[in-house]
Amino acid sequence: MTLLTSVLAAITATIVWYFCDRRRELKIGFLSLMFWGASLMWFVDAIFEYAELGADYFVPAGSDMLNDFFLGLSVVALGMIIWLVSLLFSDPLGVVRKSLKRQ
Repeated sequence: MTLLTSVLAAITATIVWYFCDRRRELKIGFLSLMFWGASLMWFVDAIFEYAELGADYFVPAGSDMLNDFFLGLSVVALGMIIWLVSLLFSDPLGVVRKSLKRQ
């Protein structure tokens, strides 16, 4: 489930990157690459787990699937937080600068 969650996030970010006109300003490529990197990490993990468990890898317990799903959501949320912090520091649209000047 971690692999599936991160791949879905990577595909979504890539589609947004492809169709968004302001992709450079909003660093959507950075977000997409983070999710593809996480997907690659989970894929390698799945290969090693399959090598260890064999056919039992394809018959996980329900609680294991739920735990893996929550772990995958945590990874996606952490990726989004890193992306948002990156946007706040670079401030490509000048929103933070404008709000600080008003005060």
